[in-house]
Amino acid sequence: MWPTADAEKTDFFEPPTQVIPKVQPPKKPRTALRRAGFIAGSVLGVLVALYAVDLLVSQGNVPRGVTVAGVDVGGLKRADAEQRLREQIQPRLVKPVTVHAGDVSATIEPARAGLSLDWASTLDQAGAQPANPFTRLTSFFTTREVGVVTTADKPQLVNTLENLRPQIDREPAEGSIRFQGVTPVPVEPKQGQRLRVDDAAIAVLANWASGQIVTLPVEQTPVNVSAQAVQTALTQLARPAVSGPLVIRGDGANATVAPAAIAAALRFEPAEGGTLAMKVDNAKIVEAAGPQLKSTEKQGKDAQIVFSGGHPSVEPSVDGHGVDWNPTLEPLPELLKRTGQRELPAKYVDTPAKVTTDQANQLGVKEVIGEFSTGGFAADSGVNIRTVAQKVNGAIVKPGETFSLNGFTGPRGAAQGYVEAGVIENGAPAREVGGGISQFATTLYNASYFGGMKDAGHREHSYYISRYPAAREATVFQNPDGSSVIDLKFTNDSPTGVAIQAIWTPSSITVKLWGTKRYNVESVPGERVNPVDPQPKPGPPVNCHASNGAPGFTTSDTRVLRDVNTGQVIRSDKRTVHYNPQPKITCG
Repeated sequence: MWPTADAEKTDFFEPPTQVIPKVQPPKKPRTALRRAGFIAGSVLGVLVALYAVDLLVSQGNVPRGVTVAGVDVGGLKRADAEQRLREQIQPRLVKPVTVHAGDVSATIEPARAGLSLDWASTLDQAGAQPANPFTRLTSFFTTREVGVVTTADKPQLVNTLENLRPQIDREPAEGSIRFQGVTPVPVEPKQGQRLRVDDAAIAVLANWASGQIVTLPVEQTPVNVSAQAVQTALTQLARPAVSGPLVIRGDGANATVAPAAIAAALRFEPAEGGTLAMKVDNAKIVEAAGPQLKSTEKQGKDAQIVFSGGHPSVEPSVDGHGVDWNPTLEPLPELLKRTGQRELPAKYVDTPAKVTTDQANQLGVKEVIGEFSTGGFAADSGVNIRTVAQKVNGAIVKPGETFSLNGFTGPRGAAQGYVEAGVIENGAPAREVGGGISQFATTLYNASYFGGMKDAGHREHSYYISRYPAAREATVFQNPDGSSVIDLKFTNDSPTGVAIQAIWTPSSITVKLWGTKRYNVESVPGERVNPVDPQPKPGPPVNCHASNGAPGFTTSDTRVLRDVNTGQVIRSDKRTVHYNPQPKITCG
């Protein structure tokens, strides 16, 4: 029988042969090291080659990563680097440089400050390409700012910075409070500062070409009052002070001081501990409240010498009774810290007359001791002479006192009734308010001269005026605000008082000094010597009046005082005066 398939599979199958892999022996360590060394050597060789190429290619170039005033010039040839710097920085050099000094901004002109750039030295400070391979490698990833090399005319730069001082320098300004109407407004403190010029010059040299704002060092002076102290004073002092009116209760009438008047009277000043103190100007409060309490006061009056029937008599004094303001207002600073109703009681005081009736009667004013008259004045000058005469008439000069014409009359302006009249200004006729007063001064001086009074200061006119006695005349002058420039003064050195009587008419002014006569006075005029001819001078373009002028000369006057009883010479006083020539005025 033929075998079946199954039998065939059974009888003829041979099991597969098992393949056992061949195990290779481990590599030796020396072989691995040899391969790593080969690779490292290859890399190193490449780097060395690249380094050599880079060293060769970049020879003479600006080091990589270098910036100059913010301009990247790294890796460029020096010529190219300089060209780039010129293109990008040169435009900055003609523009004003903005500087900050403290809280002040200003500008300086480079050319005027003597500033310029040294391009070659700028690139020199960048150095050469580094030979160190590691430094060359890191230069691909880093930057280095080397700045510019500046040249400057130092005196010119310092002078430019000194010229900034008016803008920069200031004294410290303490904090305060001001009022807008009745609204208190804080004034913030501001510390003082002063430019440190030498250090500022260094800062400008280092940074002016960067295109950035240059900070200039300043020396600062701190303030004493902080902003917080200002706020404290605002809330605790200023606002309560003007929160309502102040009532001052008088004897039979009250005065109400409105918040606006209170605000006008307040000021704030630095105090201890950095605080802000509130001060009250009592005069401003009196100005607001005084007229309202006038009906509760009695006006005092000094005894006066009056002249009636040609003889002096005493007009009695009157003692005054009025508000004593300083004690009345003493509680006011504390009171103004409160809100709500604020009231003060007015305190009164009796004010005796400075010259009582008894004192006036004992002055010994009984006879004329000195008298003088002048005339020939214009109508407008006459108005001013009459006004000053009315003011001076009845004035009393006690024993030992000095009379000052400017001091007694006070300002002599339009508000006091004086008008514009003729004067001599620089040798030429002119006009001003109060013109003609010098004629009254000359008249009063001569009355005191013959009354034996002691001269306490006077000045003659620069040019001789023919209606006055030479070397025996006086002029006076005031500033527009009434302050004295040239005055007439005399001292009563007698043991008795003196009263001044001024008698005006449309054509003359007479001044008499009344007292107790001590001297008979003689005036001895000196010769006129050293004449000087007048010189021509153009007159003013407006209101010009031609004149022939007058010669100048030197002369003197001697006053001889003799005892009224014995006739013995007590004293002899000589005064020498030089008069300038009055110029010959030409017009047109």
